[in-house]
Amino acid sequence: MKYILSVLLGSSLLFAGTANAQVGQQDANSDPTTWSYEVKKTGANDYELVFHVTLTDGWHIFSQTPGDELLIPPSFTFTENKSIRLVGKPEERGTLKTERMEGIDNPINYYEGTADFVQKVQVKGDAIISGEHEYQVCNDRMCLPPKTKNFEFVIKE
Repeated sequence: MKYILSVLLGSSLLFAGTANAQVGQQDANSDPTTWSYEVKKTGANDYELVFHVTLTDGWHIFSQTPGDELLIPPSFTFTENKSIRLVGKPEERGTLKTERMEGIDNPINYYEGTADFVQKVQVKGDAIISGEHEYQVCNDRMCLPPKTKNFEFVIKE
């Protein structure tokens, strides 16, 4: 009888460990961000391309200057297009948080809740502006692998 109980208990623990690993893996494969994209006209040929990100509670995305070389900041790569000119680098808008994190020497910079990354452009005529952006999100227990998403902005004069 003790042998049967030991086998059943061992099987239950193995199943519980497997179920827990699957939940952890599911978390690592999910994306706690929602991205939306907006074009704002600011002048005759001037526009802002706005990358809006909304994060699930408990998650954060790093600033483009995260504070440590080990952290992966958001980056934006634009497909070459002769009818557009990028003006400067993407700006960040939102409530920037700076704090110390265990295991990292420098203070880190990040956003929770929502943030916008804004690229100013000058455009000649109608244009489709495309490319991809990469980012990484973390919570207080883990960082997910970096993700890459494609984007497209359509500008019609």
